[in-house]
Amino acid sequence: MRYSVILGNLGNTCDRFLSSGYKEQPPKAEQWRQAAAIPAVAGIELVGSWDITAATVGEVRQQLADTGLKLVSIIPDLFAQRRWGSGSFTSRDPAIRRAAVGEVTAMMDVAAELGCDLINLWPGQDGFDYPLQGLFDRVQDWWMEGLQACADHRQDVRISLEYKCREPRTHCSLARAADTLLVALGTGRTTVGVTIDTGHAFMAGENLAESAALLARHGRLFHLHANDNYRGWDDDMIAGSLHLAEYVELLAWLRRLGYQGWLSMDQYPYREDGRAAVEASVRFLSGLERRLDAFGWPRIDAAIDGGDVIAGQRLLRQIIGLEA
Repeated sequence: MRYSVILGNLGNTCDRFLSSGYKEQPPKAEQWRQAAAIPAVAGIELVGSWDITAATVGEVRQQLADTGLKLVSIIPDLFAQRRWGSGSFTSRDPAIRRAAVGEVTAMMDVAAELGCDLINLWPGQDGFDYPLQGLFDRVQDWWMEGLQACADHRQDVRISLEYKCREPRTHCSLARAADTLLVALGTGRTTVGVTIDTGHAFMAGENLAESAALLARHGRLFHLHANDNYRGWDDDMIAGSLHLAEYVELLAWLRRLGYQGWLSMDQYPYREDGRAAVEASVRFLSGLERRLDAFGWPRIDAAIDGGDVIAGQRLLRQIIGLEA
């Protein structure tokens, strides 16, 4: 597995209760150094306008060279500007929809210039909040029109749609793996796929491995974000702090499916040290992967193929060291 981190995980984090943030904001250069110092981390994700713009490509190229990190994806900022407050790709205002396409295609050009082949698109402001507010038939048309325009802009940079059932909207437009897959397939463009954020999948009541298998079956599992939560909200906690068994199953299925992408840390360590929290996630995942390697993939595959619940639970206890 290849591990990466979203740069902002290492900075200040704020919420609506403490808008100034819970910590001091470290300089960007320090965040880069912290990311590169985390064992097993080889990649970085950047947010457009926060971490990178067309004007700062040279600076980012230098940081990549200095740290040895690979730019895994750019996340266009379609959520943290007032103009996107009522949606981006599915705004009722055609000028805003055009601006969203322009923002994504600009970041696609920046990504290509830096040797990156993936745009991770999280449309947080697209959705609805109240009954009789959603324009459900037109929204699908707007998704198709916008995504097709982006995909046709250039074929060497893929677009991965990160779904989430709610927040900041009460109902986000791309809510679950299956309906996001339908949008990706509906574009008719093979360069449009899906990102599983494990916390978002937990919120939606999904099984991580099942969602990964569904997307991979159609060749649309492009990217993964890792964190954890109590399923009720996007708590963005340290990966594995709650859902150990499901992470075991996810890693087993990623190996089974031949996943070749990145597993990126996407956390919001409000009160914790950012680097330490991200490192804890990476250590959990890489340690679990080593444990599964040592345990033997044929035994794990045999348990999955056999479908014996008691045998499978015994295997899980053995994997986590509760039984010989």
